[in-house]
Amino acid sequence: MPLVVRIEKTAPPARTDALETAARAVLVLLSDERATAEDGEWAQAVRDWQDARIRKVVRRARGAEWRRAAGLPGITVTSRPAPSGNGTSAEDGPAAEDRPASGGGPSVAAEVRVFPPVPLDGWPKELAKLQVSGTDLDDPEPPPAPDLTGPVLWLSPHVEMSAGKAMAQAGHGAQLAWWELDDAARAAWRGAGFPLAVRTASAERWEELIAAGLPVVRDAGFTEIAPGSCTVVADHPALRRP
Repeated sequence: MPLVVRIEKTAPPARTDALETAARAVLVLLSDERATAEDGEWAQAVRDWQDARIRKVVRRARGAEWRRAAGLPGITVTSRPAPSGNGTSAEDGPAAEDRPASGGGPSVAAEVRVFPPVPLDGWPKELAKLQVSGTDLDDPEPPPAPDLTGPVLWLSPHVEMSAGKAMAQAGHGAQLAWWELDDAARAAWRGAGFPLAVRTASAERWEELIAAGLPVVRDAGFTEIAPGSCTVVADHPALRRP
């Protein structure tokens, strides 16, 4: 599944906002009727992909690159950083023109475009030539404590990842949670706009989460980290044990 994050030189998004937006983008595509309907235009591609490895590749784009990527079939999810961390919108079609420089402050929206799954050797040229490197992002200030009554994707404190890698792992965590939920919980999450937080767990909390029976992402080891590394625990309220 290709994901493209918009990173303008003078106005990059905050790291945490980019991670949360990538996770939401995966959920938006998985719940879209083009992916869920029996005869949906993306349905077969999604089914074939989910029957294999749910690999995700995150690349960056700016300026004209972003506009070309936005012209391909897919969904753009935009999140405006806010104290709640839950402001999200999604839309199809080309994105807006280059935004003005803002110095990368917290007012810069994270924008991620997600595309239906396609084999790596079949990527459109507009995506294939985009770079994987250069997705390192920072948070201007530490993100606030997450709302523990809502879904939280907890990153391992023991694994260092680039922002691009962490975006893919957050997407995996969101997808595993989605798979585990029943229809009512899925509908409620979607209806609320897929609120979620992505945070790094403390070492103590991480051990508790791993033992809690929640969905755990174990990386295949294609890039950056060792195969089998536990990277994310998907802590959704509907999946927590009583």
